[in-house]
Amino acid sequence: MSQPLTIRTMAEFAAAGEVPEVLFWVGCAGSFDDRAKKITKAFVRILNAANVKFAILGQEESCTGDPARRAGNEFLFQMQALNNVTVLNGYGVKRIVTACPHCFNTLKNEYPALGGTYEVLHHTQFINALMQEGRIKVEGGSFQGKRITFHDPCYLGRGNGEYEAPREVLLKLDAALVEMKRSRAKGLCCGAGGAQMFKEAEPGTREVNTERSEEALAEQPNVIAAGCPFCNTMLTDGVKHFNKEAEVKVLDIAELVANAADL
Repeated sequence: MSQPLTIRTMAEFAAAGEVPEVLFWVGCAGSFDDRAKKITKAFVRILNAANVKFAILGQEESCTGDPARRAGNEFLFQMQALNNVTVLNGYGVKRIVTACPHCFNTLKNEYPALGGTYEVLHHTQFINALMQEGRIKVEGGSFQGKRITFHDPCYLGRGNGEYEAPREVLLKLDAALVEMKRSRAKGLCCGAGGAQMFKEAEPGTREVNTERSEEALAEQPNVIAAGCPFCNTMLTDGVKHFNKEAEVKVLDIAELVANAADL
């Protein structure tokens, strides 16, 4: 099955006088959440299989500050962001890839104002490019013919206009891609964005993730594909709410590719 993961830090690259092809920004969820750790490992398996020379910051990586800013604590955001910019610029980082749309949006659009300007890619964009370059091949994998519906993460889709990369990757799995009634620019949030993940729900008649999961399940998919660790959590909870977890899997794009390619 999978080979041992090969992961080096920026400090190790610097000590060896080498420069990585890209920095993988793991993010808080990818580092500490047990479910999201599986996404991190799947993406690393893809990077290893494609012989991508990548590095992580390891202990030197801090939260981007996205939840703090969205929750209204601008002071904390500035502290976290400036610390990260200092570390990134100290290593001369030019390209960053991350599996979290929140990290992606913050690094790409909000760090330049603080002196941190980088080429930032979402992992679905990076995986799609690896496939187009022939560095990763998926032929007749385990998801061939499976019904898959993709949930657009807010900060990837509406926030940054990226709708095609994840869908192009899914189509390369020879899967049957089915769209929810509300998708792309009209997609519905999973309910976790804007720091909502970390607070109790406000008064209302229904949880947002329950409504979104119902829309996904209406397409009778084998898999609900996600491109965000927070969306993954919310949709997984929604699928459990409808007692469908035995029939419908919620998987990140990286997991789908890694599993299909048997990495």
